[in-house]
Amino acid sequence: MKLISTGLCLMMAAMAALGQQAGADGRLTPEILWSMGRLGEYTISPDGKKVAYTVNFYDVKANKGNADIYLMDIDGKNQQRLTQTPQSENSLAWQQAGQTLTFLRGGRLVEMAVATQKETALTDENTDISGYIFSPKGDRVLFAIETKVDKTAQEVYPDLPKTDAMIFDQLMYRHWDTWEDGLYSHIYVADFANGKVANLKDIMPGERWDSPLKPFGGMEEVAWSADGKSIAYTCVKKVGKERALTTNSDIYLYSIETGVTTNLTEGMMGYDKNPRFSADGKKMAWLSMEQDGFEADQNRIFVMDLATGKKTNTFASWTYSADNLQWDAASRNIYFTAYVQATSQVHKLDVAKGTITALTSGDYDYHSCALANGVIITDRTQLTAPADLYAVSLKNGAVSQLTAINKNITDKLVMPTFEKRWINTTDGKKMLTWVLLPPNFDAKKSYPGILYCQGGPQSPVSQNFSYRWNFSLMASQGYVVILPNRRGVVGMGQEWTNQISKDHGGQEMRDFFAAVDSIKKEPWLDENRIGCVGPSYGGYTTYWMAGNHNKRFKAFVSHCGVFNSEMEFITTDELFFDNWEMGGPSWDTENPVVRKSFSQSPHLFVKNWDTPILIFEGGRDFRIPYTQGMAAFNAAQLMNIPSKFVILPSENHWVLRPQNGLLWQREFFGWLDKWLK
Repeated sequence: MKLISTGLCLMMAAMAALGQQAGADGRLTPEILWSMGRLGEYTISPDGKKVAYTVNFYDVKANKGNADIYLMDIDGKNQQRLTQTPQSENSLAWQQAGQTLTFLRGGRLVEMAVATQKETALTDENTDISGYIFSPKGDRVLFAIETKVDKTAQEVYPDLPKTDAMIFDQLMYRHWDTWEDGLYSHIYVADFANGKVANLKDIMPGERWDSPLKPFGGMEEVAWSADGKSIAYTCVKKVGKERALTTNSDIYLYSIETGVTTNLTEGMMGYDKNPRFSADGKKMAWLSMEQDGFEADQNRIFVMDLATGKKTNTFASWTYSADNLQWDAASRNIYFTAYVQATSQVHKLDVAKGTITALTSGDYDYHSCALANGVIITDRTQLTAPADLYAVSLKNGAVSQLTAINKNITDKLVMPTFEKRWINTTDGKKMLTWVLLPPNFDAKKSYPGILYCQGGPQSPVSQNFSYRWNFSLMASQGYVVILPNRRGVVGMGQEWTNQISKDHGGQEMRDFFAAVDSIKKEPWLDENRIGCVGPSYGGYTTYWMAGNHNKRFKAFVSHCGVFNSEMEFITTDELFFDNWEMGGPSWDTENPVVRKSFSQSPHLFVKNWDTPILIFEGGRDFRIPYTQGMAAFNAAQLMNIPSKFVILPSENHWVLRPQNGLLWQREFFGWLDKWLK
């Protein structure tokens, strides 16, 4: 395959983008946003001289995206495109001392000779692989493969081959956007030699649970031991009610030689996942949460001495959560990312000393880290800048940009600006709040505003550049955008995060009011033209605000939000979440925490609604079922409140398809413009 220059491809994308309803003044539009290339994954060659990475471009007309592979030198030079096929490539890995790249395409494992781009399929099309990792020596390979364990209704009743019934007798019968179909993600191991995969073996035969964890777990949850003799994998080995009410995943070690599986984290009750073995084979690090059922507990780095089994919590005196672990070659330090003060930064943990050092800084989000020849390769975003790859010097911390995926687009745009404010809360705390200002902001003018209410509720409000809730896009439509790090978000310390659990409708609402009331004092924000928007828990927030806002807002937008907390508790997929957040089920009326929690259900305040509201729902949303939005819309209609209901039958909790995404953004801004401009 002939190499295609990245610059040419990006120039073509830019020209197409700017021809699609670009603002005459160069402002970002939904059409331009959807034309941007989106950085995917990346991997560094064994000699540390090359970086392979993927970029996903969306075709609105075809209503789909496609990820291709690119290659560059470690300093960002000689960028080239390696693939241009109708199917996406993902799961990149270097093989044969950097002479070849392996990747998945359409569920098949493919190997490419980098010098010639000649491809060889390593697995057949009958094996649908979702992930893989080669052993350290390259003589074995493990796979994640969907595996049939349970009978279908057609197999239970063979005389009814056309029935589409599903039969359940226990919980966790659907998850995120998928009904339980009897298929489970299992880990397999196989020999690999001379380009051939042989002796494929399921190491979880007959087991009714998944590894990696569904719905979001990837191959970061699985690892080879340093000697290639064992496989560590993350799993929750429970079913039914026990599974629905727990976050207690464990790390299991499977011996290739004996076939014996051992639970390495038995007795540790929260999430334990993402094992990482040190290069010397003496230690294993992993992410661990302490409390069962609390998915937003502190993500600590634990280290196990594999000889003695001793486990050490390296975060005993640190209050933030880690992600993206990476050992150095000397097995002394672990590099990781963590949200600290509303930005995600790269850190170094000295395992022996227990000290943690921040290696990056500034108003940016660094989302990953990989080591190569004295630098860390990482991807970085800002509220006003999409993701690109950067190199961070381990010697002096200097940061160098390696890619400029959307330069030919962003150079032609006038982007918003942002400020960082510290706002006094009603309980005497300081709350970091980002404020985005429209392009070409003029302090002498008056602008409408948007209060954004974060979901989660334990999610960061940081320097991320989202393609769903894009704050630069909102500001580019002429709005001041207010982004409070209200109680419960990640990135302000675990105590701050913990304060929203069992207090829904409490201090976090007062935090929002404090942010709006502070910013609206500015002469450039028109207090009579402020809207309130939010997804998921932010949708709960907007519904709650609609009944309690005291005329602060002139329009609401709720996306996949909770309207009736009692119904949400017994219809969501992961029951552990609401069980923790609410303190128990609504029928436990003797429990004062439960009574308080459910007393803040938004539907109880609907009699106070008096403001126009737009409601979005995804038909395949099993996290917060779409009937929540139906109920809210029906209530608004019965009360003669201006309202609109947009249902996207093929979408889940998120809007992922290009044409649905564009429709969502047009309806979103059309509604706000109608009531705020």
